[in-house]
Amino acid sequence: MNSKHLIEQAHRLAERYRVTSGKNFRLKNTDPSDTAWLKDEQKPQAKEVLQQGIAALAELQEMLYAQDCWSVLLIFQAMDAAGKDGAIKHVMSGVNPQGCQVFSFKAPSSEDLDHDYLWRCMRCLPERGRIGIFNRSYYEETLAVRVHPELLAKQRLPKQLVHKRIWDERFNDIQNIESYLAHNGIIVCKFFLHVSKDEQLKRFLSRLDEPEKNWKFSSTDAHGREYWDEYMQAYEETIRKTASKDAPWYVVPADNKWFTRIVVASVVIDTLKSLDLHFPKVDAAKREELAGIRNILMDTK
Repeated sequence: MNSKHLIEQAHRLAERYRVTSGKNFRLKNTDPSDTAWLKDEQKPQAKEVLQQGIAALAELQEMLYAQDCWSVLLIFQAMDAAGKDGAIKHVMSGVNPQGCQVFSFKAPSSEDLDHDYLWRCMRCLPERGRIGIFNRSYYEETLAVRVHPELLAKQRLPKQLVHKRIWDERFNDIQNIESYLAHNGIIVCKFFLHVSKDEQLKRFLSRLDEPEKNWKFSSTDAHGREYWDEYMQAYEETIRKTASKDAPWYVVPADNKWFTRIVVASVVIDTLKSLDLHFPKVDAAKREELAGIRNILMDTK
């Protein structure tokens, strides 16, 4: 596949799963097993296309780093076993480590709880020229914390601030901070890797059946399935309330890992391509300096 066709296909896939307005979004209308126009028998070819996409992504990332103007923040949210780690690992495998920063946000520490809920993520925002990756994020606030109110109690907020409007206030906080980031050259892309409950069960059982995967499993994973419906409702409302042109959500089908990775790669390629990236141009003074350096080097032959 030539470069132009690859970029066109990436744009088609990114557009298919992009949500920029939550007004009409309903999670029930999305299919976790969807593979767009690709069929399961095309899986080998799809893997080849993914490798081409990774190579294209590496080139775009190099320009992003050299231009040192924009930065990109990729946020991954999902139920357990949806494939966040694998998607990050495979899609970003060709990116220069100097231009990429990955942060995983697990249960907040005592230090985190002594600050506002955005603090631990805001201090990890990507520098200009870099791609930042959040494996989970401040969205845990409107997902896990909302489904499990006891987590909110641990934040020790003043009682008068814990009221029935708190979630609407936090949706507004997030919308405002993402607009602020966009106004400062930080492009935010948010991924919800949408795995079905049946596929999650298969992956959990696989982790139990294969000794080398046992380390991935804990009792909390199984416990989370008891709240599946509550989580789906929380995800739907979070996407509806925080999808915007500045910070779109991508609801990525996650029942087929090979397809999930292609979509994620397509979104990142499409996003970087939209920034009109280029290597910095060298002015006349710099060219004259380089010519002088060339002469010095030739004199040392």
